[in-house]
Amino acid sequence: MLFEDLSLSKSIQKAVFEEGYLNPTPIQEQAIPIVLAGRDLIGCAQTGTGKTAAFAIPIIHQLHRIVGSSKKAKQIRALIVTPTRELAVQIGQSFDTYAKYTNLTQLTIFGGVSQNPQVDTLKKGVDILVATPGRLLDLQKQGFLDLDHLHVLVLDEADQMLDMGFVNDVKKIVKLTPKNRQTLFFSATMPIAIRELAEMFLTDPETVTVSPVSSTAENVEQRVYFVDKTEKRNLLYHLIKTEGLSNVLVFARTKHGADNVVKALRKKDIPAEAIHGDKSQNARQRVLDAFKNKEVGVLVATDIAARGIDIDQLPFVINFDLPNIPETYVHRIGRTGRAGNGGIAISFCGKDEHPYWKDIQKLIKVDVKTISDHQYQWHAGSPEATAEKPKNSNRSGGAHKSRKSNASKQNKKRWY
Repeated sequence: MLFEDLSLSKSIQKAVFEEGYLNPTPIQEQAIPIVLAGRDLIGCAQTGTGKTAAFAIPIIHQLHRIVGSSKKAKQIRALIVTPTRELAVQIGQSFDTYAKYTNLTQLTIFGGVSQNPQVDTLKKGVDILVATPGRLLDLQKQGFLDLDHLHVLVLDEADQMLDMGFVNDVKKIVKLTPKNRQTLFFSATMPIAIRELAEMFLTDPETVTVSPVSSTAENVEQRVYFVDKTEKRNLLYHLIKTEGLSNVLVFARTKHGADNVVKALRKKDIPAEAIHGDKSQNARQRVLDAFKNKEVGVLVATDIAARGIDIDQLPFVINFDLPNIPETYVHRIGRTGRAGNGGIAISFCGKDEHPYWKDIQKLIKVDVKTISDHQYQWHAGSPEATAEKPKNSNRSGGAHKSRKSNASKQNKKRWY
């Protein structure tokens, strides 16, 4: 299929063609017609699959038809909610790119910066608003936002919004929008809690899943080191030095842990930086730019902050801490081996993390190469014989009661 087969406006086709897009990706090919038809949608797709274009392009097409060349005051007709500032910026840039030959305008708002420029733009009027939950609700409480004319609501990276504790904010935001809206729900992983959340907000949705979460890229070489927990930093340094690793993305479970890894590497004269939610927007962007420009060889990130990292040629990913959700492992290593490039994904498995590793193996069904000839292994017995189960191995991150929205059982009058 070609983009020109998707019945998009000539203005959008021109913008897409200039970006070098000829064939839609699988998520785009499946999702765009559904969005154009006005249906609610649940999309499960990993980063790097073209997910943003899958909702941005049809939204622009629909709004361009509605707004046309109207010179009336602009109103917020599309709202995209995403968990991090980096993601919000990326999505806003995508809307600017695809809509450059229309008269649609977009604004990206997030916290950590002055609200005054954002408020000034809102007063002038925008068609598309990309926002993080906190700043969105803050400006709404101050009376600067009117969502009564909203046509479509997009909840992007829903699993991370849940992990970051934004679920109550998301519920508040949904209540501020018209009931006849179209709702699009995107997530890299689909644990039970996310599906239950989708049932509350969507009406008779279509579901699109591409690159199943159990699959890992064939061009990514996977390795695992069974390492004593106290020796992980030494092993990391050993690998970086002996194998000459550079441009390495390291995943840590917590913000505090990420900072500690950076401190340990710097003590050994390894240029490293951390990126996580406690850092200011300017600091995070500075670190990310330095990593992309290869001024910093090692970037240590939490899963949440890493959702805003988009680097085509990333050769190495290291799981310093294993995730307790197997699907997150797939998402992490999917950061390398993109755009046809090869990559290496290395995992450190402590004794307490072995149950996590067993769950990961069950999901991916890949015989990952075990590296045993190193000096930092567990001190006693084999991993299978001595593994201790972590105290908190709840894969979904907590118990969630199933709830269904009465509204989801009712037919809604559509804006299209």
